[in-house]
Amino acid sequence: MPAAPHSLRPIPVHWQRFSQSVLLGLALLSAACTPQSASARATPDSLAPLVKKVLPAVVNIAVTETVSGGDMLSQLPPELRDTPLGREFRRRFGNRREQVAGAGSGFIIDSSGIIVTNNHVVDHADKIVVSLTDGRQLPAVVLGRDELTDVAVIKVKSAEALPAVAWGDSRRAEVGDWIMAAGNPFGLGGSVSVGIISAEGRDLGSGPFDNFLQLDAPINPGNSGGPVFNMDGQVIGVSSVIVSPTGASVGIGFAIPSEAVSRTVTQLLSKGSIQRGWLGVSVEDRDDGVTIATLDRSGPAAKAGIRPGDVVLAVNGDKIDSSRGLIRAVAVVPPGNNVRLTIRRQGHELEIPVSVGRRPPEQQAG
Repeated sequence: MPAAPHSLRPIPVHWQRFSQSVLLGLALLSAACTPQSASARATPDSLAPLVKKVLPAVVNIAVTETVSGGDMLSQLPPELRDTPLGREFRRRFGNRREQVAGAGSGFIIDSSGIIVTNNHVVDHADKIVVSLTDGRQLPAVVLGRDELTDVAVIKVKSAEALPAVAWGDSRRAEVGDWIMAAGNPFGLGGSVSVGIISAEGRDLGSGPFDNFLQLDAPINPGNSGGPVFNMDGQVIGVSSVIVSPTGASVGIGFAIPSEAVSRTVTQLLSKGSIQRGWLGVSVEDRDDGVTIATLDRSGPAAKAGIRPGDVVLAVNGDKIDSSRGLIRAVAVVPPGNNVRLTIRRQGHELEIPVSVGRRPPEQQAG
């Protein structure tokens, strides 16, 4: 079976999704820990009790997808396409359709078999098989997925209740907090690594809802969709992206905060898709604030009386300090509901109610 053509696929500036099907190499890493101050949050002498508590709910997700030779050819580096190797590849695989395998991780959030993972782990899957820590392998179906947040929900059937983990509140997490990441790195089976939250609110430029937790725990190919736990065994993030020149961990990984994932999962379970709020505006970050640049003439903001040049100060009383902040604040409002925009217009502050519309597919503006 040929290797998945998307293995270690590059993302701009070396951001890499890390659902992987091929082991290309291992990076041996070491980390030094500084003594805790008296006021620092204490960590247990051993993480073994925590691992025993949560690891049974962490699963391996194996996927199979069908690709054409043309799809595989597009993954060849440009410098190889016109070489003898590239020509031989076209001759052998150009008109063939192949089954390729990939792997990622996930975690059970409900004992009935509801599992959360990354969208990019399962988005093109023809077949999904979930492996539990007790050795059982169960077929899975996709209940819903969301490309913009890279979240997917799948389900397996089991005659008995499955071990599950609970959500934690990522909004209470702080830089410097200890975390434990779990998953299936390099296809080796259930594994954990420990580190701290290095930063919050990271924007990698991959989408309008980027708001990653940056982690220094070693996270490797195959960890995609795996949970990130706090020291109470609650899920506060979902591993999604690494930055690496080699494809293996260099100690810089990123997780989607649980506050965003849990909200997306709830909507996917209830509706199968995400309905996001939309104002029908394009906005710019300027020195004087988040400024309305243009409006969709038939959009909600235009109908409510918003004008180009208005500066958005707050949504429902919550301060807005960036265009991404405005997009996220509006996106979580169910279409049809009202929001109260506080704007500055010609030196005066105004409050304008807007009936939020439904965000069009692939829409990048607010």
